[in-house]
Amino acid sequence: MAIKQTTDADFVRDVEQAEGLVIVDFWAEWCHPCRMIAPILEQLDEEYAGRIQVVKLNVDENPDTPSRFGIMGIPTLLFFKNGEVVERIVGFQPKPNFVRAIEKHLA
Repeated sequence: MAIKQTTDADFVRDVEQAEGLVIVDFWAEWCHPCRMIAPILEQLDEEYAGRIQVVKLNVDENPDTPSRFGIMGIPTLLFFKNGEVVERIVGFQPKPNFVRAIEKHLA
């Protein structure tokens, strides 16, 4: 599966109404740690294809959703399970940290 880009207008449909585990990456083009996480998210999207969805939201172009979820710094990843936030990871993390979070919420 490909990583999906979403917007303020589509967030409810793309994330909050989605079934299963959805990881939302709140990012910006100028954010170096965001660029460091991108390849990890691509790997996870491939490795967990059909079991998770990875969605990206550019905070500069879509300010309403980050405000609604209290995003204070980027990168922030919110894990949604059946429309509810179940985990928040702030800042760059190594891949095993994401794998642990995914496995915990898929169990």
